[in-house]
Amino acid sequence: MKKNTSQIDVVIIGGGLAGLSSAIHLSKANLSVLLIEKNSYPKHKVCGEYISNEVLPYLKFLHIDVFKLGAKRIDKFQLSTTKSILISSDLPLGGFGISRYCLDNALAISASKVGVKILKDSVEDIQFLNDEFLVKTKSDKQFRAKIVIGAFGKRSNLDVKLKRQFIKRKSPYLAVKTHVKGNFPDDLVALHNFEGGYCGVSKVENDTINLCYITNLKTFKTHKDINDFQQNVVFKNTFLNDIFNSTTPVFEEPLTISQISFENKKPIDNHIIMCGDTAALIHPLCGNGMSMAIRSAQMASELIIKFFNSEITSRDALEKQYLREWNTAFKSRLKTGHLVANLFNKPKLSEVLMKGLKWFPGILHFVIRRTHGKVMKIK
Repeated sequence: MKKNTSQIDVVIIGGGLAGLSSAIHLSKANLSVLLIEKNSYPKHKVCGEYISNEVLPYLKFLHIDVFKLGAKRIDKFQLSTTKSILISSDLPLGGFGISRYCLDNALAISASKVGVKILKDSVEDIQFLNDEFLVKTKSDKQFRAKIVIGAFGKRSNLDVKLKRQFIKRKSPYLAVKTHVKGNFPDDLVALHNFEGGYCGVSKVENDTINLCYITNLKTFKTHKDINDFQQNVVFKNTFLNDIFNSTTPVFEEPLTISQISFENKKPIDNHIIMCGDTAALIHPLCGNGMSMAIRSAQMASELIIKFFNSEITSRDALEKQYLREWNTAFKSRLKTGHLVANLFNKPKLSEVLMKGLKWFPGILHFVIRRTHGKVMKIK
């Protein structure tokens, strides 16, 4: 028996920040959009939950007012080394803190209001034949689409199916996130280093503090569990010791994710336009992955609309233009992220660098600007 195959302009795989932002944008341009997401909303995700102000105009365009949702305005930054040397700075552009639980859900509601069809399912296979895609799901549905956007996160079975190069190499990183209640400044984001990793701290809505750290999996495995690891490694940083031990957990258990890859990825792969973490993952030490996800969605959506309006006349031209714009916006950020992370993986060197930053704080401002973009205009 022949399966029914629905025809869609754009299929978006993954309903995180990038996928939902693209879905709203494209639907506002009167394209038919199907977003396929395996999870229900709202849902907590392992994430630093700090976003640069560069995306505020675009979120407004998507009908999202983060401050009405309770986001905290952030304009101060602290950084400490493994030996608890602390440096403080202002954030040149500023940002805000909001949970993925809250923001993803708000974007999903906005997407539904503008006509996006959200299908709770997972994609099993994508084929590109005769200049169109055939997308097959786990529930045995099939969809044909002119364009497919890949926004399925850091690591997925689809990466294996698509034979993406980065997925062949194991990643040594583990991330842990929890929410807690206690005293912490609303306007501050902090990054505290410990041996083999670093932890981000900032407020989100409802006066909740987000604690999210990333560490080397090999180091972590030498301890019997998360509590043991925190007591013997994380809490050697006195700032983290104070924060964890003076606050009350909101989650029953921390959330974890492993096999996080910082390997190079292709923003265009198998003719799929990749957005967010599916296209590249900046080191959390630079704290701007959420902004990059949202900005990549804007970039992809604007070009896809031009493609459907025949302003971009071929798929090849669309792919080349997206790659050019991606590299212009993000390549230097990613390089800076790798450099900063490598430096802080060398404790002795990082201590020397921190002492230098105390004398020359302008260097820290330069690094922050290199990992935070400018406000992006709406086209």
